Amino acid sequence: MLTREKILAARDRASEQVDVPEWGGPVRVSVMSGAQREKLMKSLKTEHTPNEFAAHMVAATVVDEAGVPIFTDDDLGVIANKSEEVLARIVGVAMRLNGFGASAVEEAAKN
Repeated sequence: MLTREKILAARDRASEQVDVPEWGGPVRVSVMSGAQREKLMKSLKTEHTPNEFAAHMVAATVVDEAGVPIFTDDDLGVIANKSEEVLARIVGVAMRLNGFGASAVEEAAKN
């Protein structure tokens, strides 16, 4: 039987490396934690440009080797100003890993 410690220590969020030669190497994109997903959904209740949405997705899903997000809310403006092509590549992987489709994003924005 699983113990509390084993459950809490489990690495249960899949991740995938995405090559970003424009930035000089790969980044790790991960499934969001429940708290990160909730925070993202709350942020979608206000209008965002596509790059602002991408910045929120990148901040919520790009992690270090330990699975810890490498960006904070303070980085959102800078991320939104990065290459649209690069953001789209990362966000595509983030959306697939996190089970987001266009309809899920639209539904979250309505609520």
